[in-house]
Amino acid sequence: MDEHICGGNTVHQDIVDRVSASMPDGTALNNAAELLKVFGDPTRLGIIAALCRSEMCVCDIARLLGMTQSAISHQLRVLKQARLVTTRREGKTIFYSLCDEHVERIFDCALDHAAERTC
Repeated sequence: MDEHICGGNTVHQDIVDRVSASMPDGTALNNAAELLKVFGDPTRLGIIAALCRSEMCVCDIARLLGMTQSAISHQLRVLKQARLVTTRREGKTIFYSLCDEHVERIFDCALDHAAERTC
């Protein structure tokens, strides 16, 4: 028997109504889905992991991750457009850091969940 099939056709309307009242709207869900897509790239996650520990410039991130500056710059642009990283200029050098603690919390939750062996 398929565990995903409901026993009969009974709708538990009280549950449906309660959950419906607190569901995010379609726009909020679409925005969250777009944000999570940005987290769906291993290179961007590596950058976020690095920036959880310290602000860094493109050269440092490229060296750390063993990639070209161009590739890192491209991914930083995506992260900046998604409002996940911010910049600070010091002379000719631009340093990148996470926008806020939410970014690190999302990243840490993803790592914790990925490490779990059970549901």
